[in-house]
Amino acid sequence: MSTGLDEDEKKHLLHLSTHQQLDAVKWNPANQDEVACTSMKSNEVLIFDISYISSEPVEVLRKRHTVNVHGCEIRKGLSDVAFTSVDDSRLLASDAHGVVSIWDRRSSDLPCVELTTNSHIPINSIQFDAENQIVFGAGKLGIIYMWDLRGGGASAAFQSYKGVCHPPLTSLKIASLLEKIGSLKAQSDIVSKEVHSIALDPSCPYQLAFHLDDGWSGVLDMHNLQVTHIHCPPPAWLNGSNASTDLSYLRKPSWLPTYSIYAVGSSSENGIHLLDFYPDSSSPCHVDYNEDKPSISGVKSQNKQNRFVHLSESVTACATHPLNGTVIAGTKIYVVGSSENGILLLDSYPDSSSPCHVDYIKIVVWAMKKTVRSWTYILRLAEHAKMSEGQETTAEAFYIGVPS
Repeated sequence: MSTGLDEDEKKHLLHLSTHQQLDAVKWNPANQDEVACTSMKSNEVLIFDISYISSEPVEVLRKRHTVNVHGCEIRKGLSDVAFTSVDDSRLLASDAHGVVSIWDRRSSDLPCVELTTNSHIPINSIQFDAENQIVFGAGKLGIIYMWDLRGGGASAAFQSYKGVCHPPLTSLKIASLLEKIGSLKAQSDIVSKEVHSIALDPSCPYQLAFHLDDGWSGVLDMHNLQVTHIHCPPPAWLNGSNASTDLSYLRKPSWLPTYSIYAVGSSSENGIHLLDFYPDSSSPCHVDYNEDKPSISGVKSQNKQNRFVHLSESVTACATHPLNGTVIAGTKIYVVGSSENGILLLDSYPDSSSPCHVDYIKIVVWAMKKTVRSWTYILRLAEHAKMSEGQETTAEAFYIGVPS
């Protein structure tokens, strides 16, 4: 595929082909040369070592075979994947039938533990807690599940798989928690909604953010198991937006590394919400927020506010740099012709010699998914502290197109 651009080959992208769509790609925090990939069209976790220029995975982890009453294998597909932060041998993946599988790569390519939800409904998103002892999962039923891996049968199962399934320690229906917020219940008809994503706040690890398919976002306080923050944008029809709503896409928000800012693509407009989920009532999204109430510093809460960054396309996924907070926003993928699936590695070297630097005009993204033309925006946000001081937040958006 010709790009028509003269680029430094040393700064080019690395394309590892997987020959299938990818629904989740995660770095191994304990081994930064490893990337794990899952697909809703496969029962396998593919692990690549990016220190080698090879499209062959260095390891393939498999689900145990399940058959239906007719003897045919049930292909469950894997929706999400997660590593522990301290041990590169264990990882987990959620599937379309309500099960989270955990592998110990030192012993087998088959799961050593299966965490169940007592349903066969897809789990869309999974997350370890900061201490790698609790697993959170959420999905189509609008329920957040929690499994405790400490002690008991689950811990023993890491040593020897005996076919035992482990139910959740507890489960919380988000709609039921939202009904406890009097001001919200008085204004809205609260019904159960699918959970697109969950994620723990890196700057406040007891805050678990959730994002629902109607565009609502909120925070579950893991100390008291109550919803403390909620953001309810108006539906598209109410504000006259013509932004398309495609329920086949799961929106994937992301926390910024500091100040408890949550970046999420809008469900009704073309752009990104930057939500202030700071863990006290000074946050404009807090359920006890009062804009006239002074904060501890004596400054009125109204100086804190959420931001919206307008873009020309609808955003489905956000990712943030863990150190400098740069946000990458991905848009929908459109079918235009045949191409390969795979993983892309972008050179983000911090000077203009990188083809992904904001001052480098000739930016090219190669085909990422079967039959692809995609648009991505790189947003370089103002320093996050300015957001809490009520100052304007700026962003630069750059169009990145895939060559035909």
